[in-house]
Order: sequence, then structure tokens, then C-alpha cells
Amino acid sequence: MSSAQFLAPVVREDDEELEQTLRPRRLDDFVGQERLKEQLGISLDAAKGRAEALDHVLLVGPPGLGKTSLAFIVHEELGVGIRTVAGPALERKGDMAAILTSLEPRDVLFVDEIHRLNRAIEEILYPALEDFRLDIVVGQGPAARTLTLDLPPFTLVGATTRTGLLTTPLRDRFGMTFRLDYYGPDELARIVRRSARILAVEIADEAAEEIARRSRGTPRVANRILRRVRDVAEVRHEGAVTPEIAHEALELLEVDQHGLERADRALLVAIVGKFGGGPVGLSTLAVALGEEPDTIEDVYEPYLLQLGFIQRTPRGRMVTELGREHVNAPREADTRLFDA
Repeated sequence: MSSAQFLAPVVREDDEELEQTLRPRRLDDFVGQERLKEQLGISLDAAKGRAEALDHVLLVGPPGLGKTSLAFIVHEELGVGIRTVAGPALERKGDMAAILTSLEPRDVLFVDEIHRLNRAIEEILYPALEDFRLDIVVGQGPAARTLTLDLPPFTLVGATTRTGLLTTPLRDRFGMTFRLDYYGPDELARIVRRSARILAVEIADEAAEEIARRSRGTPRVANRILRRVRDVAEVRHEGAVTPEIAHEALELLEVDQHGLERADRALLVAIVGKFGGGPVGLSTLAVALGEEPDTIEDVYEPYLLQLGFIQRTPRGRMVTELGREHVNAPREADTRLFDA
């Protein structure tokens, strides 16, 4: 497989419109994460002032909080090129070597899901990140020799949802590590209003705030809901999004007051109804829901944990009293209520 196949931005087709139109292009346009923006802004200004490559950056946090947007902001602010690749797509050392040798001075290399790089790829990265050199082993056995290629100074921006899976040698080679937090309702309302302006959607402040409250603290979710609300406003009404139309659309989408969708509620109901509230192991829960364990752990659980609806224990997942209240389950749940 040629290296060119790895250089396309990691973008799903159904998100293409958002990627092209709603992503902030400059640090000043990025809403929220104020401490991160301040620290990153200083480093960017210093790197530009010295005409040097920015130090390597690790972005940590749940999906949808802006890690990819920040990588592209770094590239825009520095005025350099960018190469993007998903960690699982790199299977051979030659793939990584081809990408590294294609970089220009001060370019940005963005690796999404960097915790899923295999160890052979990591070994190539160590000297590349530290000394900007690429060590290539030619031949085998006693006749093997190492060729060293100099690389231009570049910036690796790594994104991960699972920082605990990064090896210590790789993690230590990042000069800056930023953890992105969930957004508050006020910040999300600003994002919704900004996105509405870009999409030419007229939206009432109360409607933007209602969408923000149900967006799980996540800009990607807020933008996705906004597009669906826009559809309802255009098809069933006059196009403008009022609080009543926003409420109607959110009911249609089955997004409740806490931002939980049908799959989230199904997870809570499964633990309470099928496993007596827990504890239940992740693999068992995944089979019961027909989901992958990674999907439960990375997509559903972080927000449910933040709300205090579930707990992770050494014996498995448990639903808390708050979680029971949300699905209207008594402490001693009658499992017959959940058979449907």
C-alpha cells in the first residue's frame, strides 16, 4: 500500500460538511479550553518568532472535543503544511518512513488515535522525534547495517482518547500535553450560534441554549444536533429555529434533558434490567448490547461517568442511584419492566 493512501485527512464522509465549514481555523476562533489556548498560543508565537518547529504536542480527551481542530489550527497558525494519518492505518515501518521523508521543514504531522500505533512504528518515531533522524536497517543478520537519514525539524501532533495506552517512551517525547475537558452550556451555546451563522440558519438564543444543554458537553454533538434541528425547521416550518422547533426536533431525535440518546439509555436499562444494576463486566455488557467493548468504553461511558449515572468498579460496571432515577428504575428493579 502506497504512503499516499495514508495522507488524506481522517474524515468520515457524513461529517465532511462540518469538517469543511464549521471547524475553527484560528486559535482566536476556538471556543472554550481557555487555559489550553493561552499556553498553546504562547508556544505558537515563540515558535514563529524563532522560525522554529513547534515542540511536539499530545492532545488528550474524549471524542468530539476539538483535538483534530486544534491540530489544523496549529498548521494554520504556523503557516506550514500538514500530513494526517490514523494510527491503526500504519502497519509497516515503510509506511511511517515514507511519511516522515515527505515532510517539509516545520511541517505538522497529525496522528489520530496515536495510542493504537504498533511498537515497530514507535521505534522509528523515537529518533525522529528526538533527533530528527530516520534509522533504516538494511539487510539481515551479520550483514545488516543501519542507514541514517536526516529529517527536517517537524511537529508531531498526537491525539488520543486513551492516554493510559501510550507507552512511556513515546509519551515522554511530547514537549506539551494538553487535556481537553467537556464544555459548559454557555460555551456550547456560543459554538451553536457560530455554527448557525456559518450555515445561514436563523436561531433564537433560547433554542441555541436548549441544544447546548443536550449536547453532552461536546461540540461535535452540538453541531450534529444543530444540523438535524435545521432539517426539521426547513421541512416542517419556515426555516428559522425557535425554542419550540428546537424542542420538537430534540424529541424527534430522542435526545433527553441530560443529552442521553437511545443507546445511552439502553446501556443503563441493560445493566439495571438484565444484571440487577451491576456489577457487570465490560465484555458481558458489550455482548448484551451488541456493541464493541471499545465503543462502550470510549463513546458511551465517559459522559455517563461524568453525570454520575454509572461507576466503574474492579468487579465491573454499576448503575448509581442517579442512573436508576433517570430510567425510573426502583432500587430493587423488577426485570420484567425491561423485557420490552
